[in-house]
Order: sequence, then C-alpha cells, then structure tokens
Amino acid sequence: MNILFVLIPLSLVLLALAIWAFFWAVGSGQFDDLDSPGWKILMDDDSKPPSSDQSEKPAPRDDD
Repeated sequence: MNILFVLIPLSLVLLALAIWAFFWAVGSGQFDDLDSPGWKILMDDDSKPPSSDQSEKPAPRDDD
C-alpha cells in the first residue's frame, strides 16, 4: 500500500512531462507538414551524380 505514495506522484510527473513534450513539439512545428516528407521519397531525381571514375582523369605527364 505504501508503494502507491510513490507510484501516483511518479505517474503524474511522467504525465506532465508527456504533455509538455507534446506542446513543445506542436510549438516548434513538428506537425506542420506531414504529407511532403512522404512524397519526397517517391519523386525521381533524373540528374546523374558526378562520376568518380578514374578513367576520365588525364594521366599525369612526366616532364623530366
């Protein structure tokens, strides 16, 4: 029975922290745009990344 004197205040503190975290997330804009990040994955990028192929670089010249 004495454990209730610890668990009830502890649960209220955790509840208060969860409510604070939710309002902080809403205030900082975490839930402003929920659709765009999912659509960005599906959009194709048709441009090629720069090639790092060694054969495209000119061979070093030996000027001795």
